[in-house]
Amino acid sequence: MAAGSTTPRLSDEQLPELLELMKEADSVELKLTVPESEQYTAVAALGLDPLEAQIRQVWFFDTPDLALNRHGVVVRARRVQRKGGDSVVKLRPVVPKELPESLRRSTDFTVEVDALPGGYVCSGTLKHAAANADVREVATGGGQLDSLLSKAQRGFLSEHAPDGLAVDDLSMLGPIFVLKLKFEPEGLERRLVAELWLYPDNSRVLELSTKCDPSEAFQAAAEARAFLSGRGIDLSGEQQTKTVKALEFFAARLKAR
Repeated sequence: MAAGSTTPRLSDEQLPELLELMKEADSVELKLTVPESEQYTAVAALGLDPLEAQIRQVWFFDTPDLALNRHGVVVRARRVQRKGGDSVVKLRPVVPKELPESLRRSTDFTVEVDALPGGYVCSGTLKHAAANADVREVATGGGQLDSLLSKAQRGFLSEHAPDGLAVDDLSMLGPIFVLKLKFEPEGLERRLVAELWLYPDNSRVLELSTKCDPSEAFQAAAEARAFLSGRGIDLSGEQQTKTVKALEFFAARLKAR
């Protein structure tokens, strides 16, 4: 940790709300973004080998003024090296106990709390498998977005999108190239994930994360914090949201045209 820096903390008001959300969540993902100026140092400290990373291509779909994002809705499609792709319709924030029981029972739907230094958000994600070739066809203009969405996803999107906004009204935002590496570092008895998002303006977001059961979230956070601090990784840097950065970047491009 950088000398004299302090890690953002949850307030006394936030903590009870976080505990209540975790009781109803399926999982917790602990996240940390590393400042761009310190990313090379962090990669070296963790012994990461970029040749072991999996390549991904990610597209988002929204209006040029990001109407979906303003309503807490994210629509995404991606291609994944050596695996199939997928599509996602995500809603955030959500209160798990207020979600329909039929949705909670779906094996394609998950409720997850994303926690980062000083903040958290609970989201509901409906996922659908899609072939890499099908995602590429849509991305290159040979297909329509709704061909990548399941019936349940289309219904979920329609329920939470702004009134009058249809799938055909959405613009394609992307792609973002992503390198994802799962690793089990010596000195930490849990798996970490490193994701490097590469934006067209040559900026980067490096995110370190680990998933855990809600019941062990505080222990996992303490262990990860101690491990990363011990490797000299700054936990006090300004946190960035990969998705919001991508949406804003490509929406600005659309407006410029």
